[in-house]
Amino acid sequence: MGVERCTIFLNETGTSSLISMYGTGLEKGVIQVPLEGSVAGRVLAEGFSVIENDLKKVEGYHLQADEQTGFQSRDTLCSPIKSVAGHDVIGVVQLLNSRKDEGFTPKDQEQLEEIAGYLSISIESFLLNKKIVEIAKEIDTEVARIHPEEMLQGEFIAESPVMLAVLKMVWIVRNTPVNVLIQGENGTGKELIARMIHDHGERHGQPFVPVNCACIPETLVESEFFGHEKGAFTGAGKSRRGRFEEAKGGTLFLDEIGEMPLVVQPKFLRAIQEEEGTRLGSNVPVNYDVRLISATNCDLQKEIDTGNFRQDLYFRLFSVEIEIPPLRERKEDILPLALSFLDATNKRFKKSVGDFSPELLNLFEEFPWPGNVRQLLKEVERLVALTGDGLQMEVETCSRELRTFASVNQIEKIRAPEDDYSLPDQVTSLEKRLIVRALAETGGNKTQAAKLLHITRQGLLKKIKRYQLQFER
Repeated sequence: MGVERCTIFLNETGTSSLISMYGTGLEKGVIQVPLEGSVAGRVLAEGFSVIENDLKKVEGYHLQADEQTGFQSRDTLCSPIKSVAGHDVIGVVQLLNSRKDEGFTPKDQEQLEEIAGYLSISIESFLLNKKIVEIAKEIDTEVARIHPEEMLQGEFIAESPVMLAVLKMVWIVRNTPVNVLIQGENGTGKELIARMIHDHGERHGQPFVPVNCACIPETLVESEFFGHEKGAFTGAGKSRRGRFEEAKGGTLFLDEIGEMPLVVQPKFLRAIQEEEGTRLGSNVPVNYDVRLISATNCDLQKEIDTGNFRQDLYFRLFSVEIEIPPLRERKEDILPLALSFLDATNKRFKKSVGDFSPELLNLFEEFPWPGNVRQLLKEVERLVALTGDGLQMEVETCSRELRTFASVNQIEKIRAPEDDYSLPDQVTSLEKRLIVRALAETGGNKTQAAKLLHITRQGLLKKIKRYQLQFER
């Protein structure tokens, strides 16, 4: 519109001033304009546009601002930014000129009011998303803190009941000297669970030795696990300890145990039974003191049925089984995981990318995540890498797989009907869902539910009554 200054102010509840959201000529920080004695405050209160083409003759906050900034305000046009529902004014947009010209006209006012109408949609969407993320972060830090395994929460983000049950199992077996089998699809975090069992158990501080059984050539498997003496085979220029020896006193983690070659399984079975073995090229027994934790993404019983895995080794490998569900079966964990990955990736990439757009959050919850948590992490890393600092991440920047899914399944931006689109209505709806969820988590125990929600029990009772919520044990 050919003006020198433009500022968008938002009305923050509980304050006596308008706060600048964006503005030209702002070196740093924000501008706070008082509601009383300012043109912007008058527009907010009355809900109508104001044109003042000779501000020097008008008393108000702008005179004080001019002294502080050195900008001489001559003409101003200020229009309200109304909520989509049209009931409240959520902010104002103000234009300023210092030069002497014809000033602002009714035609300028008409144009700015049209712009303000578009702004209201963007700003309310921004504020709603910001509020949802803030509440989600609060809940993420509070949910499931009443259990003894709460110390594990910082290492493995879990809000879904199924993952909280996994953490409870980890807490139970951490100090129990039994071998454990962890089952789950690729990318669900099997090694992380194994490390948690080790780090919080009696063997913490001792070696944790991970071995991927699928990555070892069949001809080297025996040497890899049991070691060899110098000259034991061509290329054995020096003696080498095996993985069993390296893990002495600690934990040997066998990833993809279902891929272990059948030819080495008898010696492996003996090593577990006798707690000893021999290096290749030697007859001297070596004592083993290890805890075994195994992991697989295949059905070991089927491998036994087809003759690819020994049944006696199967029963020796583990006493307790922990199954990690895929990410698509624990959607409650998707948003907390994404937020955690965003914070960590921003720090690692030395960036300050903003939050996820509402459309992107919706896509994240609908996508099936065949690569599970690992795929979610890589997707967040991609978004952070391709999004500018301070900007919101959008679906358009996602990988082709997610964009295709969004297109095929018609994942659209979250837009409520006009009569439900206001920020207060949306926050109320979210609050109801969180209360019901907290009551479900605690089996209807209102005291514990209030703790999860970080409010008082009396406050929870008032909200239940106000919203007429019903919950049956």
